[in-house]
Amino acid sequence: MAFAPMGPEASFFEVLDRHRASLRASLSAGGGEPPVRGTRRASSSEVLESIENTIQDVITSLAKHEAPAFTIDNRTTWENIKFDDSVGLQMVSHCATRKIKSDSPKSVQKFALILKILSMIYKLVQSNTYATKRDIYYTDSQLFGNQSVVDTIIDDISCMLKVPRRSLHILSTSKGLIAGNLRYMEEDGTRVNCTCGSTATAVPSNIQGIRNLITDAKFLLIVEKDATFQRLLDDDFCSKLSPCIMVTGKGIPDLNTRLLVKKLWDTFHMPVLTLVDADPHGIEIMCIYKYGSMSMSFEAHNLTVPAIRWLGLLPSDIRRLNIPKDSLIPLTKHDHVKLNSILKRPYIHCQPLWRKEMEMMAELNMKAEIQALTFLSTDYLSRVYLPNKLKFGGWL
Repeated sequence: MAFAPMGPEASFFEVLDRHRASLRASLSAGGGEPPVRGTRRASSSEVLESIENTIQDVITSLAKHEAPAFTIDNRTTWENIKFDDSVGLQMVSHCATRKIKSDSPKSVQKFALILKILSMIYKLVQSNTYATKRDIYYTDSQLFGNQSVVDTIIDDISCMLKVPRRSLHILSTSKGLIAGNLRYMEEDGTRVNCTCGSTATAVPSNIQGIRNLITDAKFLLIVEKDATFQRLLDDDFCSKLSPCIMVTGKGIPDLNTRLLVKKLWDTFHMPVLTLVDADPHGIEIMCIYKYGSMSMSFEAHNLTVPAIRWLGLLPSDIRRLNIPKDSLIPLTKHDHVKLNSILKRPYIHCQPLWRKEMEMMAELNMKAEIQALTFLSTDYLSRVYLPNKLKFGGWL
């Protein structure tokens, strides 16, 4: 199959091709992808049965004149999280739990809201229809108060029932964008061509439903910020470095963007590289794509891509490129707290080069946005920085 336009000569991709071969060899040596534990795709009948069992437990408690409660794994403490370098952050087998009690003034409202949303999910699954989290919120916005309440409860229900959120027939509105050498078909039969132009394609809301993915891409570039992503589009980056794919979650990635990155990795096993600001927030976002987060650790196997590499912007690049101090930003107290928090996380022990970069950032007491590269020239990022990094393997 042919994708236009043509990019660099084949020799440009030699290091990337070797990296891809190495990734595939590692998968083969390890017996392929790790087995899925925790949440797994559940059939409609399984979801309905899980909800029925949960409600039956409530009825049983009431029959015994006991106050019913929901028991949910506690995803707010590192004590309940373990690290596996082939998966990322995941829940320990017998983790501490918390109870949402119906007789506690602190949790009675949440208990009632969980019941209400469980009822809505049951109807959605039973009728084989879907709703967005926003739809759920607007069924009774006064009752829920704000969207984050709904978001948290849906994640709690997913964790409690041990099924991924998409099996609950609840979708989230995608904020991410994708561009480049990729075609696929959506669940309703719509054919999508992401071939890079001046505009990008919105990440679909139902990643599970997309099929017939086709690409020749040599690499997938995850771009932290929308502004950087748009600048690369304007500079015709996808055409000049074709074949490739670019994705942005516009900051902290939403679930659909993470699911899409995971699906592309599982399907094609191509190098996945990140372009983030040289600051603690950018590193945090990269870690979410690569290793996951505490809040979604119960679904790590469906979301994380541990093969991701850090392409830039590296703190060492600040020194190497002699970026002037007036183009840098001093680290704030919050930045130092975030940086120290990341350095203490279990996955940093297996990333000594990442640790060295972060320690360099702390030593410099400065951070840099990707836009700092415009000091060198307005198109330095797309014309020099990224091509050199990609050609010579400048990732960690």
